[in-house]
Amino acid sequence: QVQLVESGGGSVQSGGSLRLSCAASRYTVSPYCMGWFRQAPGKEREGVVAIDGDGTTTYADSVQGRFTISQDNARNTLYLQMNSLKPEDTAMYYCAARAGYWRCGGSWKFPDQYNSWGQGTQVTVSS
Repeated sequence: QVQLVESGGGSVQSGGSLRLSCAASRYTVSPYCMGWFRQAPGKEREGVVAIDGDGTTTYADSVQGRFTISQDNARNTLYLQMNSLKPEDTAMYYCAARAGYWRCGGSWKFPDQYNSWGQGTQVTVSS
């Protein structure tokens, strides 16, 4: 399994920005499928964005245009830049890897498709 450690969460006002980081302690970020998920209290874990080994990205409609996924292969780190944050973005954010798979595929939104997870980092957006 790929070991993932997340950081960068915190509290921010509506409209603010945060950048989450996910450091992989085993293997490089690419070419594996990587993704970000989030889970708010009382809700199911939902896919935020996924990136294939070739760099192809897929964003949830709710974050399209506001969030951007990127990676630093030299440092085995995945990032999630979150801009124009809204209170509804408040959730625990998780980095996930589908280690051994180049593509995330059409099931990128499903948590059970991923085999490695970070510990989560809390993002709280106040109005």
